[in-house]
Amino acid sequence: MAFSQQLTVKGRVTGAENGEALPGVTVRVKGTTTGTVSGPDGTYSLSLKQSDVSLVFTFTGFVTQEVTVAGKSQLDVVLQASKKDLDEVVVVGYGTQQKANVAGAITSVKTADLKQTPISNVVQGLQGRVSGVQITQNSAAPGGNISMRIRGVNSINGTSEPLYVVDGVQLSNSGGVNDISSLSIINPNDIESVAVLKDASATAIYGARAANGVVLITTKRGKAGKTVVSYDGYYGVQKTTRRMEMMNASEFAALENEVFKTNIYDNPAALGEGIDWQDLIFRDAPMQNHQVTVAGGSEKTQFALSGDYFKQEGVVINSDFTRYSFRLNFDHRVNDLLRVGASILTSYVVNNTIPTGSTSIDAGSVTQSILGAAMGAPPTLKPYREDGRVWPFGDQENGRYREVANPIGLAMILNRDKINRTLGNIYAEISPLKGLTYRANFNPVLSGSLNDFYSPRAIMSSGDLAAGGGSAAKTNSNNIVLLHESIITYETRIAKAHSLKVTGLFATQANSSNSNTINASKFPNDATVNEALQLATERTVSSGRSRDRLDSYMGRINYGFRDKYLLDLIARVDGSTKFGKNNKYGFFPAAAIAWRASEEPFMKSSNTISNLKFRFSYGLTGNAGAIDAYKSLSLQGTTGMYYFNHSPITGIRPTGIANEDLKWERSLQADFGFDLGLWKDRVNVTADIYHKKTDDLLFVKTLPGSSGYTEVTGNFASLENRGIELSADAIILDKTVRWSVAGNISLNRNKLTRLDGGLTEYAVSNYQVMRVGEPLGLFKTYVFDGIYQTGETVLEGSGSRIGGVKVRDLNKDNVISASDQEIVGNANPSFIYGFSTNLSFKRFDLSAFFAGTQGNKVYNLIRYTFENPLGSRNMYKALVNRWSPTNPSNEYVSGFQGGRIPLTDRFMEDGSFLRCKNITLGYRLPKIKNISSARVYVSANNLFTITDYTGFDPEVNTFGNSNKQIGVDNLVYPTARSFLLGLQVAF
Repeated sequence: MAFSQQLTVKGRVTGAENGEALPGVTVRVKGTTTGTVSGPDGTYSLSLKQSDVSLVFTFTGFVTQEVTVAGKSQLDVVLQASKKDLDEVVVVGYGTQQKANVAGAITSVKTADLKQTPISNVVQGLQGRVSGVQITQNSAAPGGNISMRIRGVNSINGTSEPLYVVDGVQLSNSGGVNDISSLSIINPNDIESVAVLKDASATAIYGARAANGVVLITTKRGKAGKTVVSYDGYYGVQKTTRRMEMMNASEFAALENEVFKTNIYDNPAALGEGIDWQDLIFRDAPMQNHQVTVAGGSEKTQFALSGDYFKQEGVVINSDFTRYSFRLNFDHRVNDLLRVGASILTSYVVNNTIPTGSTSIDAGSVTQSILGAAMGAPPTLKPYREDGRVWPFGDQENGRYREVANPIGLAMILNRDKINRTLGNIYAEISPLKGLTYRANFNPVLSGSLNDFYSPRAIMSSGDLAAGGGSAAKTNSNNIVLLHESIITYETRIAKAHSLKVTGLFATQANSSNSNTINASKFPNDATVNEALQLATERTVSSGRSRDRLDSYMGRINYGFRDKYLLDLIARVDGSTKFGKNNKYGFFPAAAIAWRASEEPFMKSSNTISNLKFRFSYGLTGNAGAIDAYKSLSLQGTTGMYYFNHSPITGIRPTGIANEDLKWERSLQADFGFDLGLWKDRVNVTADIYHKKTDDLLFVKTLPGSSGYTEVTGNFASLENRGIELSADAIILDKTVRWSVAGNISLNRNKLTRLDGGLTEYAVSNYQVMRVGEPLGLFKTYVFDGIYQTGETVLEGSGSRIGGVKVRDLNKDNVISASDQEIVGNANPSFIYGFSTNLSFKRFDLSAFFAGTQGNKVYNLIRYTFENPLGSRNMYKALVNRWSPTNPSNEYVSGFQGGRIPLTDRFMEDGSFLRCKNITLGYRLPKIKNISSARVYVSANNLFTITDYTGFDPEVNTFGNSNKQIGVDNLVYPTARSFLLGLQVAF
């Protein structure tokens, strides 16, 4: 009887929309692992031991269909395209959910959107695509640092960067404006999807590290079916988008004669244009990317293997970024009980940086940044000697310009980082009972870096070399992160009306790092660069080591009634060695409810509303990433030399006071939102309103001198964020011509609510403050009131002169003092937005993507430096129209030796912008033998920017990921425009 029931079933799978064959459809015998996949022509064949079984047909983007065999030998199946989003499975952290059943605020971005814009960093691809997320390219240098803020700034001294989770491996991103982004090691082409978790119910599963939001990055995995080999590559060129207009040699010489009141230059007019230093440091720079991927597998084993080479030259000379990466994703079902697999990503990065972005004002700007050096370099000087060597300015014009750096020399400074990093996720998954799964993850993160630094003697003037020249350093650092996670999941349905999913987690993570540095100076020559530090006459060494550990317990319940009423309950406990003695453990609960109103009987008959879901969540998350490993302990460190018996001995002294109450920063967040689909989901709208209050913020409090310490770090402040997020997408045409659009807009209001010690205002810098009741990022300066004209009285305390800056006497006491300063701007935007459009016709496709901000202010310190004609450095060309007795300008001051102009609102500018991030035109080639698909495209990136900002670029922050000093532009690496030609081929 058993033999008589054996049957071979054959058939063809097609799509309902156009009747075309669907290759790669999974065909599985229900309740077993027996199955196959459809071939290139959509056909399949499957041998069955019994004829009274059901076959399950699954394919991404289509509704899963179950068909009873009932003895039939021919089964042709037509799959319906799934609703646009509701059947989509999204990553939610420690598992997945159907999007229709998600009760939290989660936004997913697919690889197709990320690949629209050729990028070196995945975060760049998210800009303008996710509501509630503000992304700032702090530095546009190759591999440059990027800030990401989800629902506003959430910390003061700590980090506001979200937690990144790449295939289960946790990463953080922080650092200065010239640092390499840790996410630059990941090849964006390897990414399948990115999920941004925004509200507390979505993020609480990561507890003490989730207050700033969580970004889940999932890389591509293999699928059962035909092995596919693909190539994806492009090549292009980058160009600068803006230059600063500076004085030429004749204009500069005339200014020098005026400032120093002597004829330094006998005949300025005869000098002409002179050297354009920006032309010497900027260049057209190539960039390219090449990736080969092999993916496929059987029903039991799937794999995806890729190798990538990315190379980006910088538009500033001697800057570049190179990445070699290798990825392997492997999944194998041993039997119905056990599944094992691994995700391994390894990369090798070489980054050559040049100095940009000065944290000093005025003089430091023209020596610390190559951009400032190029703008301030006298056009009357020469870049090279007759023998081709760099000519230091101190050796020209009798040393008059020693305090200005030759920008060509700054570009010769070696500052190279070589970074090896491997992210691993090895797992075993056991399913002993129906609906019950245990998964063990072992996630190592291994990284090592070497920084080579050398400032050569060749760029130093003769006078400076007399004291010994050349400085060098080598820094080695190694970091190891070991994470184990045990995850138990039970999923079932009760009486069809109730769905239940329970997740339990235990995790333990150990972090260790060590570094050692040797600094050396006074080299005999430049022959060995920094490869023979023993040749230096002065050397110092330093080393450090750090360890910390985090143990976690988490439980989550996802309950649904009739797939209409949804409830999520989450609780996590984190214990960290970073926390103070009295606060080793933190508890982070959250809850979310949702109502799928469109599933109600009274909504089913609607021809307009196809989906309507209301969501509400409330919960607590933490920010342990804001605490250094030993910040809660009493610390000791080295000090200067002590002399015993006339011999110098290095001393040790207390450097930090203990705080046994130190703990994580806490964010309590409420979120209400809805998801709306219209006309069979041709139009979709998502909206959220939230209120997030963050307490126990880390803040540095000043201590009285009698304590023996100057300051202590503790949980001494609070702030809050309120906001509204709105996103929408629509399919306008869906025939021969397909046209879709999408957009989003977000409003966030940030406010500092408390500073301990009775403080209501705290000076962050000479031009920025924190004030209770106001947002972080406030600018406070004098108010520019023109130029003192002949016959006017110069007010006491102004430090000015006739022909100098006049500031407004706000309190009318005829004295200029700090009380005459006021709030003049806010670095936070009124709103941020982005929108895109995709159009396709037959084999052609056209896409465009735009992003922008509105209402944010940028303090332009570049103007402060180059509108101050104090002598010995070049100025903006506009200062040709500076004040003089015969030209009573009310805008630009007269030249004055060694003079300083005050920090005023004159340098406060509107940083609003709308940028065309990308326009891409593609063409799918006709079918070619042995080639599954082929597409060529041309792409323009950063094509244009609409802005009133006068600096290099409005999207800037000199202080990197700082929460206190934001919206400051002081000569960071400028944004480039690029044009690319690309090819995508699959075999």
